[in-house]
Amino acid sequence: MEFKAPSNNESGKKTAGLDERIGSLFQPDTLIGEDYAANFRRKIPLEAERTLLLAILEDGIRSFQENLFATSGKRRTIFDEANEWIFSDDDTWFCSFVSICNLLNLEPQYIRRGLRQWEAKMHTGAAQKKSQLGAGDEQRLVA
Repeated sequence: MEFKAPSNNESGKKTAGLDERIGSLFQPDTLIGEDYAANFRRKIPLEAERTLLLAILEDGIRSFQENLFATSGKRRTIFDEANEWIFSDDDTWFCSFVSICNLLNLEPQYIRRGLRQWEAKMHTGAAQKKSQLGAGDEQRLVA
């Protein structure tokens, strides 16, 4: 194999390309302040804030659903607080249900309607189970 030295023209192109790349590192940033804020600073915090708001909403709904049939004690208190939070129309507090829904572009009345329908379905199902258990007990007593 024979070594072929680059011609002056080829070596000049490589050096010019390298100079351009190095020179571009020291160019002033052409983004204005608004672009910088939109492109860099707000991407990560907005996602973290959104995640936090979704977690608050999820916790409230879970507290409502998991403690629906609680009759006393801590679980009933949790249900009462979740119920009051979800069905309150207060939008002056940052962490109110209405405020969080608005920040997440969700319709609070739609979520409330769905929770009421779910609640009615759960009560109906519980009443049916109770009547079936009661009917089974009566049959055992008669037989």
